[in-house]
Amino acid sequence: MKIVVVDDEMLALQSFLSNIIEYDVDYKFFKDGNTALEYATKNVVDALFTDIRMPNINGLLLAEKFIEINPEIPIVFITGMPITIEDLNDEIKKNIIGFLYKPYNANKLAEFLNSIKKRTPVLSIKMFGGFDCFVDGKLVMFSSSKSKELFALLITYNGKSLTMTDTISLLWGDSEIEKAKILYRNAIFRLRKTLSDIGVNCVGFKRAMLTLDKTYIQCDYWDFLKSGEGSYNGEFCKSYDWSIDYLFELDRIAEKMKK
Repeated sequence: MKIVVVDDEMLALQSFLSNIIEYDVDYKFFKDGNTALEYATKNVVDALFTDIRMPNINGLLLAEKFIEINPEIPIVFITGMPITIEDLNDEIKKNIIGFLYKPYNANKLAEFLNSIKKRTPVLSIKMFGGFDCFVDGKLVMFSSSKSKELFALLITYNGKSLTMTDTISLLWGDSEIEKAKILYRNAIFRLRKTLSDIGVNCVGFKRAMLTLDKTYIQCDYWDFLKSGEGSYNGEFCKSYDWSIDYLFELDRIAEKMKK
């Protein structure tokens, strides 16, 4: 779980850190809302904790901007102000999970973190045979075949960064480079939109490189690589030409498990 914490008061940020450090949470602190917003456009963020009264951009407007990036993002307001959910507009109300009033209450913080963790759906991925993804047993429908193939390639990289060069070579190798770059960016936009719609914001993008947050993903391919357990049947992402390069290693693991 990755959270962004925004507060222009350094003492407040230090206090937050002292309360959150014992939890299994990845966090990023910002003193400025605009910097936090820039980070969120390029990285996976599972929740926003923000002060309300800040210079440059206040917490309420910042929350609206985060919702534009991820319509399902949970939000917690950190404040010393006597504000309640009735003071918020309808756009923010549907994302708010509570208020953390200063000075922080450690039990309340723990309650919010547990709530955010429970709200994050688990993405189940099947790669043996064809490639498909499921959330709560329902098939994820991708808006384009290339955005789906791009995700399959990223999952195959198993947590390693996937560069634009590698992606274009494997998915658009026959296209002119400028056209391929346009197709690449379009596929990324479509992929991240699909994942945002299902509440699994696991793909980050920066510096012509894709990254993957594996926290809320289950994958038969990963399980097989790790333990040899799974339903490998000699087929792997069979619709994609690049998948052939992985069959030798999978066959080797399968033969080893028979001995």
